[in-house]
Amino acid sequence: MRLTAVRKKFDVYIRLTRLDKPIGILLLLWPTLWALLIAGNGRPDWFVVGLFILGTVLMRSAGCVMNDIADQKFDGDVERTQYRPLPNREASRKEAYLLAAALSLVAFGLVSLLNPLTVKLSVAALFLAITYPLTKRFFAMPQAYLGVAFGFGIPMAFAAIHNDVPVVAWLLLLANVFWAIAYDTEYAMVDREDDLKIGIRSSAITFGRYDIIAVMMCYAATLLLLAVAGAYLEMSAYYYAGLLAASCVAIYHYFLIKGRDRKNCFKAFLGNNWFGLFVFCGVVFNYQA
Repeated sequence: MRLTAVRKKFDVYIRLTRLDKPIGILLLLWPTLWALLIAGNGRPDWFVVGLFILGTVLMRSAGCVMNDIADQKFDGDVERTQYRPLPNREASRKEAYLLAAALSLVAFGLVSLLNPLTVKLSVAALFLAITYPLTKRFFAMPQAYLGVAFGFGIPMAFAAIHNDVPVVAWLLLLANVFWAIAYDTEYAMVDREDDLKIGIRSSAITFGRYDIIAVMMCYAATLLLLAVAGAYLEMSAYYYAGLLAASCVAIYHYFLIKGRDRKNCFKAFLGNNWFGLFVFCGVVFNYQA
């Protein structure tokens, strides 16, 4: 009986940290991997890469818990989130706070193995993760803030390898901000009616009837900034082939979201894993071919 209870609680924590839905980890991980490969000239220190991958999983999990703590009063009124552990009372706020703190401490322990600049940047990254859920209360474009939070592994990656954050790192971070606005607007289009009802801000609401063109413009800005970064780094044609493949993903998403169907908008959001993967492949082949 006790083993059954432990398994049930373990399942609750898995859902609370969204480890059963790895898309968030991937969207956080791809830009970090781009940066690690570029900073390491195609051959980064694999110990550092391992630390960043594990840290990404831990901090994304902690961020999900923090988000659910902040949104507990609202999640029960949203169709997609009403069965999450906190509004469904499968876990207490105290448990959630302890879990988020434990995950963050382990992640900080990993970062402490790196140089002081990376440690300092990790404090900023933690601040962004903690405060992001609050931006949905007052900021018309919380997806932009999410883009900074999700992309902060980029300057951290350069800092870990070079003990410096060059201009190209901030260029890649800006590209990630536009990418996050694109994919999280697709995500927000799923919840738009519920968000309007409960008073949550989102880019889907801010863009209104221009949401689809805004998403496509953000994809275009992402690809343009990545192309500029490639030119700055003197990347080969393989890199641009990766960008071309990513642009095909963006075009496909247009056809998915143009009808504003909830299921197709969510499908488009999930498909951003392929966008990030194709850019990653372009970076890999640039250095390995």
